[in-house]
Amino acid sequence: MIREITLGQYYDADSVIHRLDPRVKLAFTFLYIVSLYVGKSAWCFLMAAVFLCVVIGLSKVPPKFMLRGLKAILILLIISAAFNLFLVKGTVIVKFWIFSISKEGLRLAVMMVVRLCLLVISSSVMTLTTTPNNLTDGLEKALGFLKVIHVPVHEIGMMMAIALRFIPILIEEVNKIMKAQMARGADFDTGGLIKKAKALVPLLVPLFVSAFRRASDLALAMESRCYHGGEGRTKLHPLTYDRADLIAYAVLLLYLATMILIAIYTK
Repeated sequence: MIREITLGQYYDADSVIHRLDPRVKLAFTFLYIVSLYVGKSAWCFLMAAVFLCVVIGLSKVPPKFMLRGLKAILILLIISAAFNLFLVKGTVIVKFWIFSISKEGLRLAVMMVVRLCLLVISSSVMTLTTTPNNLTDGLEKALGFLKVIHVPVHEIGMMMAIALRFIPILIEEVNKIMKAQMARGADFDTGGLIKKAKALVPLLVPLFVSAFRRASDLALAMESRCYHGGEGRTKLHPLTYDRADLIAYAVLLLYLATMILIAIYTK
C-alpha cells in the first residue's frame, strides 16, 4: 500500500494543464474541493466527476497512474463507509444481528466514498502536473497579500514544497528498507491486517534515522548557501498570467456556477 502513494510525485508531460500557472491549479484544487460540499445530489457528483475526467484527459497523465493513489486510502474509505452505513439511523432496508443498514446511511456512505475519491484525485492532479518549485512560487504569490499582517508566506510555501518533495523520497527509502529486510527473511505480504501492521514496526527506526539525516543535510545545505527566508529574494522566472490562464479561470468559475445551480434545483 505504501508503494501506491502518488502524492508529491511529479509526472513530466507536455500538456495544457502542465503549462498553466500554478496559481490557477491551486485555485482549481481549492474551488473543486469546495464544490464537492456544495451539493449532495447524484447530479452534483456526476458533474464533478465528468469535469475532473476532462481535466485528467487534458493533463495527459495516465488514469491508471492517478487512480493508483486511491489504494493508499483504501482503509480510510472502508472505515468512513462503515461508520455511515451502520451508525446512521433511518428507514431500515437490511438488518442482521445487532447491525442495521438504513436507506439514509447507504446514501451517506456512497456519497462519502465518492467525495473522498474525487478529493484525493483532484489533489493528485495538482501535484502530478506541478513541480514543487512552481507550487511554492504559486502559493507564495497567491498568498502574498498576507505579508501585510506579517504572515510568513514564503516560509509556509517552502515547508509545503519540502514536505511534498520528501514524500516520494521517503517512500523510496521505505521500499529500500523493505527489500533489505525481505532479503534477510522478513515477511510483509502474508497474514492478516494486524500481522502486516506489526511487520511494518521494524521499518520505523531506520526510516526515522534516514529522515532525520536527510533533514539535517538539507538544513546544512540551506545554511551554507546563506538562505534566510523570502526577504529580498528575486525569481529567475516570475509568474505571469497569459491567455490560457484567464480562460482556465473562466472555465473554473463557470463550473462552480453550474454546480451551485444544480445544487439549488436538485434539492
